[in-house]
This record gives sequence, C-alpha cells and structure tokens, in this order.
Amino acid sequence: MPSKIFGTVLSHGLRGRMLTKGELQTLAESRDMEELVTRIKNTVYLDAFAKLSRPYNAEKIEGALREYLVNTHAKMVNVTGGAGILNAYFVKYITWNLKIVLKGKALGKSYEELLPKINLRAEELVELLPKINLRAEELVGRRDIVIKALVAKNLEEAVAATAGTEFGEDAAKAATVYKDKGDMRIFDTYLDHVFYHDLGRAITSESQSPDAKKIASTDVDSYNILSILRGKFWGLSPVAINELIISTTSKVPRDTLQKMINIEKISEAVGELANTVYKDIIPQAGANDIDLIMQLEAGFESLSLKRVVSSFRSMFSVGIMLVMLAALKLVMLEVRNLSAIASGIEQKVPPETIVSRLIRVE
Repeated sequence: MPSKIFGTVLSHGLRGRMLTKGELQTLAESRDMEELVTRIKNTVYLDAFAKLSRPYNAEKIEGALREYLVNTHAKMVNVTGGAGILNAYFVKYITWNLKIVLKGKALGKSYEELLPKINLRAEELVELLPKINLRAEELVGRRDIVIKALVAKNLEEAVAATAGTEFGEDAAKAATVYKDKGDMRIFDTYLDHVFYHDLGRAITSESQSPDAKKIASTDVDSYNILSILRGKFWGLSPVAINELIISTTSKVPRDTLQKMINIEKISEAVGELANTVYKDIIPQAGANDIDLIMQLEAGFESLSLKRVVSSFRSMFSVGIMLVMLAALKLVMLEVRNLSAIASGIEQKVPPETIVSRLIRVE
C-alpha cells in the first residue's frame, strides 16, 4: 500500500508541476540560449540544468532534459517493482541512441564528428555524445551495444556491433533498405520495431491495469498502421511490411491490417480504418501520401494525449500503473516540447512559430 500511495502522489505531482502555456510562451520568447537556460532554471528543471556547461546549445539542453526523463522513469520503475509495461518503455531510450549512431554512420560521420566532447554531467552519467545519453543503458544493462556501434568505422561495422542482440536483425534490415531507398526514417521504423515488440509482449503478459494496457495498445496500433503506410511509401514488399507488424492484442483486427498491406494505394489503405475505433482520426481526402501519413500520426498522438490526460480524474480513483504510465508520457511530451523550443531559439525561429508547433496539454 505505501508504494501505491507514493506512486500515485509522485504521478500527480509530476502532472501538477508541468509547465503552463504561459511558461512555455516565456521560454520560447528567450532572445538566445543563455537567456533560455536562465529561464528554465527558474522552473522545476533547476536541478536537471545545474551542471550544464557553457556554451549552451540545443543538443546540450536536450541531453539534460533526457537525463531528467530517464531518472524520472527510473524512480517510477523502482516504485512499481519493475512492472512490465513501464520497463518496456525503457527500450525507447536505447533505440533512440542507436538511431542517432546508425544515421550518423550512414551519413559517413566519423567517431570524432559524432563525439565533439565527453561531458560528465553527473556521477552516474557518461554522455558520449550531445545526443547520446547512456543513463538508460546503464539502468538496463545494454550500454555496450551503443558504445560498440559508436566506435565503429562505418555503417556496416556499426550494424555488425548489434549482431546477436535484440537489435541485430532489425538494424541489418534497416541498413539494407536504407541503401536502396535512401530515407533516414527507415532507421526509425525498423529500430522502433524492437521497442514495440517488447511493449507488445508486456501488454499480453502484464496482469495489472487494463486501462494502462489500453494506452500502451494505442501506441502499438499506431506503430503497426504507420509502419504499413510508410512501408508502402518506400515500396517495400508485402512480406517485408508483414515482418514489421507487432502481433499482440489490438483494436485493429489482423485481417484489416492485412488488407491495408495488400491494397496498392496509400489513401485506400487508410480508408480501411473507417471500420475501426480509429475512424475519427482518418485524415480528410485530398492530401498527398506524405501528408496523409503525417496527419494520421498527429491524430494518434492527439488521441493518446486525451487518454493520458483523462487518467488524472482524481487522486486515487485509478490504478497505480495507469496513472504512472500517464505521468511518464506527459513528462516525455514536455521534454519533447522543451527540446523543440531550444532548437527553435538556436535556429532563430520566431517565438509565435515555435509555440504553434508545440503539443498542447489541455
């Protein structure tokens, strides 16, 4: 009971400390990176930015935010005793790191280019790259995979470094498809397959909170549907697309997914969702294939956010797993927003444009 109370209070506390629309606006109006960091330090992120070194840039800021996210996630896992769904979301950090490394190697970047400096940001953290945060790997014992890929001379060696691990098969497929299609997003889709496979397995085995499963299942459905559409856009074969599908409890019947795979046109494949629970997020007709995919992805994000926010109905009216998963996803969203603000300021984007691109929590 004490851990349940602590977890519930922790989750509602995180929700209550989220930055307001006005605070995000103020951050976006910062004149430069120096002013942005000063303003962020006046928020709940003071400790996360305490050891940030000058000169400030968007990559350093994103690294500090990701460290905060990983540490927050670790606290949640400790409170729940390592619940499957929360554990599964840890893989997200590792796949993110591998994406950065493999994309860099695909572009021919050397170790020196990817590693402008070593930044020891905290006692337990070694940041080998402004975009590579190894705290997540330390917590789940997979740090060596990222390091071996990082020191590889080229993409082939980086992929070989993942051989024999859970990322090996998907990394190899990603590299092969990338050489043929030349789209960096291929690495995202294939490496995310590892994360969603773990999440799908956790959903089917997790005994707690059916509501938490619903939130996680929406993420898996989103991955399956968007992978089908992107696979079709890249001209992948039906067999290759089928290999990306996560087989787990889903709100989209397997035969519907198969129809989407077999249909030639992307617009017609999207139309198959009309007979599913996701019919309300189908984009309007007339958009081109890329816009259709992007609009549908935004629709899934909006739907997921609504379900997350609705989880905070009252202090103790929902299960601990649901409220902690909801809180984690809100922290992920805020880190994403703050990273976007930092990137926008660095690129001299007007404040109103930066704010318009943020994901709003209503």
